[in-house]
This record gives sequence, structure tokens and C-alpha cells, in this order.
Amino acid sequence: MDKKLLDILACPLCKGPLLYRKDARELVCKGDRLAFPIRDDIPVMLEDEARELAADEEV
Repeated sequence: MDKKLLDILACPLCKGPLLYRKDARELVCKGDRLAFPIRDDIPVMLEDEARELAADEEV
């Protein structure tokens, strides 16, 4: 994932910062506890495509 792209991307819901989880290939919003998938090197920033983080899942 390109560092410049990560710097400009924000959560589409709360506009907060996102964390890149390379191992899971997803972008995580701590505030909303959502993980947005990255498919074919393209972040899918749709609420319907995001998964909710489990309560015990570390962010």
C-alpha cells in the first residue's frame, strides 16, 4: 500500500485516521471499530463491505 495514499485516506463514516494492517490486507478505523478490505491493491471504502471488529480483536 502506498504511503502517500494512506496519508490521505480517512474513514468514510467518522473521517478519522485509518491503520493499515498489512497481514490482514485491510484498513482499520479504531473509532468505529471497522475494518475495510483491500482488494487488488485498492481500498474498498464502503460501509457495506467493512467488517466489524470483534470485541477481543486488538486494534
